Amino acid sequence: MRRWLVALAVAGVLAATGLVAYHVFAPAEVADLASDPYPDAPEAPPGVIGSIAPAPLIVDGRLRVYAATRQVRADGPVDARTQRTPYWSYRRWPAQVVGVVAVGTTVVSRWSDGDLVALDGRTGRISWRSSGRLPEAAGYDGGTTGARTVYEPDGMATAAGRVMVREAGQVRAFAAATGRVVWRTNATDCDGFTTAGGWYVVPCGIPRFYDIANGQPINWAPPETVATFGIEPVGCDVALSECAGMRTNSGGTVRGWLVEGATPVAAPALDAPNSTVAGDVAIAVSNDEVVARSVPNNTEIWRWRGKPNIAELLPMETGAVHFLTADRQLVTLDAASGRERSRFVLAYGRERTHWVPGHVAVRDGFVTVERMAPTGGPEDYFSVVPIIIART
Repeated sequence: MRRWLVALAVAGVLAATGLVAYHVFAPAEVADLASDPYPDAPEAPPGVIGSIAPAPLIVDGRLRVYAATRQVRADGPVDARTQRTPYWSYRRWPAQVVGVVAVGTTVVSRWSDGDLVALDGRTGRISWRSSGRLPEAAGYDGGTTGARTVYEPDGMATAAGRVMVREAGQVRAFAAATGRVVWRTNATDCDGFTTAGGWYVVPCGIPRFYDIANGQPINWAPPETVATFGIEPVGCDVALSECAGMRTNSGGTVRGWLVEGATPVAAPALDAPNSTVAGDVAIAVSNDEVVARSVPNNTEIWRWRGKPNIAELLPMETGAVHFLTADRQLVTLDAASGRERSRFVLAYGRERTHWVPGHVAVRDGFVTVERMAPTGGPEDYFSVVPIIIART
């Protein structure tokens, strides 16, 4: 009798242990939905907003969305000086976040087990989900800030209400609003980019082009091309999406192209390797001057020279040119006239400025810069709050 009772007790302990192990180790997800009102549109004037630890993806001009190893979360408003209690959050286990993109108010997260989970940015509720093949990225690769995961997500791009996802053996295009697979193709040599004119471009090897609307191949090449040619996207939103231009290199012949329409249009103003574009204006830095040229006819529109010297040209927005000076002033010019819109030191409070820019994002009138230490490796940040946000 005693042996039977001992065996029963051991079985009970094992069963209880197994139950606990299931709750701790079984795959799970937790969604904390929004309970506060949707954040208002920002009203901040030009200037530094604040410094925070994680890199935000600005969504709908009202939310800041962040990526961590196993979590996607949002806070707001965009012009909050510090990181706020999450407006909503979504966590999974054991899968890790591979990438995050946004189309309108839909936030699409990609996970290391191949799943896509789309969240309604206004509420945090799951809008749709899709299983898929394993991505090439084994897991989260965003570092401490998550900047790469939200600004350069692995195998993801957006345009025209679509989310293109590259996975082993194929590229699938999803309707961002519904999750419906609109088309698929076997072009998987490397990550593609999208154009403002509605193309999905696979730039490596023999470049290939697809119509984002239906996935049909498009036959195009520069006129001097014999066999193959290189392609560089120009003037893109985050995730190499909705690029306004591109540069081709065929046997050493470099040509710039405007790709905002149905077919590329030759744009000599974009031939220069350091030039970028927004709308019909091409911008390049030459001898510490910002030079603007008309994309259609390559004529100079204006040039701007200030002190101290220009250090780095940042991504542009339609109508605005952003760049950093050597002493870390953020200068914004009107793209049409060259008129100075704003200028201020990119530092919050008494922060020092001996940093170098890492990942940079420009969206909805906000500039976000990941500040890195002047020397060191990819995880050597400028401070414990390396992300600085400014309104331009």
